[in-house]
Amino acid sequence: MSSNASAQSAAPQAGKIWSRDFVLVCLANFFIFLGFQMTLPTLPLFVKELGGSDQLIGIIVGIFTFSALIIRPFAGHSLETKGRQFVYMTGLGIFVLSVGSYAFIGSIFLLLLMRVVQGLGWGLSTTATGTIATDIIPPKRRGEGMGYFGLSGNIALAFGPALGLALVDVISFTQLFLICGSLGLMAFLLSSKIRYKKVEESPVKAVTARFDIFEKTALQPSVLLLFITFTFGGIATFLPLHAIEKNVEGISFYFLVFALFLMLSRTFAGQIYDRKGHIYVFLPGATLVFIAMLLLFWLPNTTVMLVAAGMYGLGFGGIQPALQAWAVEKAPNNRKGMANATFFSSFDLGVGAGAILFGQIAFLFNYAAIYLASAGSVLISICIYIYLLLKVIK
Repeated sequence: MSSNASAQSAAPQAGKIWSRDFVLVCLANFFIFLGFQMTLPTLPLFVKELGGSDQLIGIIVGIFTFSALIIRPFAGHSLETKGRQFVYMTGLGIFVLSVGSYAFIGSIFLLLLMRVVQGLGWGLSTTATGTIATDIIPPKRRGEGMGYFGLSGNIALAFGPALGLALVDVISFTQLFLICGSLGLMAFLLSSKIRYKKVEESPVKAVTARFDIFEKTALQPSVLLLFITFTFGGIATFLPLHAIEKNVEGISFYFLVFALFLMLSRTFAGQIYDRKGHIYVFLPGATLVFIAMLLLFWLPNTTVMLVAAGMYGLGFGGIQPALQAWAVEKAPNNRKGMANATFFSSFDLGVGAGAILFGQIAFLFNYAAIYLASAGSVLISICIYIYLLLKVIK
């Protein structure tokens, strides 16, 4: 079978986003993200129950993202050599086994070890799923399609943290982690039904013969994302503890409001990107994230927390799919997987470095200082973007 013919089964139909395979990859993405998001706010509580400190919480959250970071370049190359299905289903299998194992862990050391394993599975699966979605979505509607694809994870984000926090009040951590592993298993079963793009031989052997760790065409949006996702590490890891310290109630509603506004932004931000470019998405989105961080630093009451949630969701929800579409649009066809690996590596590095750094900040100062540092990180991203714009104008 020729390379053109082999790709047709997974090739995007002209102008059509909602194909059978796109629905399947969105559903699989939803279940894996739901399982992941349910552990996100509950894992720090589990570490506390095991006797861990704020510093250990930061390390345990951060080590997950660093192991994902290490595996992503290998995932990017494997997507182009071993195929999308092999990488995706291998990653999902590792993720399911590692999260399910949390149910039987009784020590910090074992938890740390399995977080490393989980990060490997997460790095493989999320690098693959972004590339699979890119294969399926029509190129001229990539920004819009990636926005819709992102909704599958955002819907999970809307309910996952709140559901995890609600369940941990009525069931044990053992039962919670078994449920999360089962959701990953559902993603694995759905992924087996997708018709994947076949591996294509590159006509330029020199391009694929060497092994590298990033795709240079994806570097600019990836660096911008790095500083934005520093904020994500601070919120996902320490916001529940920050709210307790400030005597602010309704933390589960924060994640719900955040995710709802995240989904709202995904319905139009991608179309704005496709029609007008990233300048009309990034600067407004980054400004909203910056203001949200200042509000969380202040955090006098529940109302301010929920306003911050809405602003952060609206801003981050617009930025992430726009930057991802930017990261892959200029990459050669045989480097789309590597472009996605570069993009998600910056995401991992931002979240992981943020969680570890903020754990130290919380130990030395307080939880509020985390969000002042986060605002500074967003400001750095805005300054870099403006510099890149001025460089293009010149």
